[in-house]
Amino acid sequence: MKIERFEDIRAWQEARMLANLIYSATEAGPFAKDFGLRDQIRKAAGSVMHNIAEGFESGSDAEFIRFLKYSRRSASEIQSEAYLALDRKYLANEDFQAIYDKATSTKKLINAFIGYLSRSKKIVE
Repeated sequence: MKIERFEDIRAWQEARMLANLIYSATEAGPFAKDFGLRDQIRKAAGSVMHNIAEGFESGSDAEFIRFLKYSRRSASEIQSEAYLALDRKYLANEDFQAIYDKATSTKKLINAFIGYLSRSKKIVE
């Protein structure tokens, strides 16, 4: 499949699902009242998908890879913040695991895309 828009990128699609998981997990209960952690994890979730979209429009594969790496870092940030939410009892174990696993699958897709771009264009980073 040819990628014509950022919405065609599987990593972006997975990141969108991750963001929706985060928003659902943070909209009620004690998590919703911890404004600092709630806002930080939501910003990280948005950054995962937004950096993929922004990188797609960057004009070069090297620049796109840079944005994909930012996206991957934000997915790791979500995993770390999810641990804090679990420790504070804002998340049930199964909700934590769903978020952690979705972040992991998102990072795997991002890594695969970075690898593809690196191999296909022989990019020097």
